[in-house]
Amino acid sequence: MAQKQYNSYQQKVISSYYDNLDAIMLGKLQELVTDLFLAETETKQNKLWERAHKAMIKLKIKPEVVSHIMKTRSTTVLAKNLDEWLKNAK
Repeated sequence: MAQKQYNSYQQKVISSYYDNLDAIMLGKLQELVTDLFLAETETKQNKLWERAHKAMIKLKIKPEVVSHIMKTRSTTVLAKNLDEWLKNAK
């Protein structure tokens, strides 16, 4: 299969996306915390926790921390950790 050729503008957009991937994932996690607080059904919560788990792995959060958060499944614990991650990112 032939490799796609991107013009310089597209290359800059792609590069910018990957340069800011951590900030993007932290933003998604913030949205997930809000959604988890508002989720009414267990099925919805399970799906949101799975997305949060994937986001934490993409952010390369320490496995022990991810494991603890997923074991407790506490939105408060996730929110407190997220606050720390956001402070460290700035």
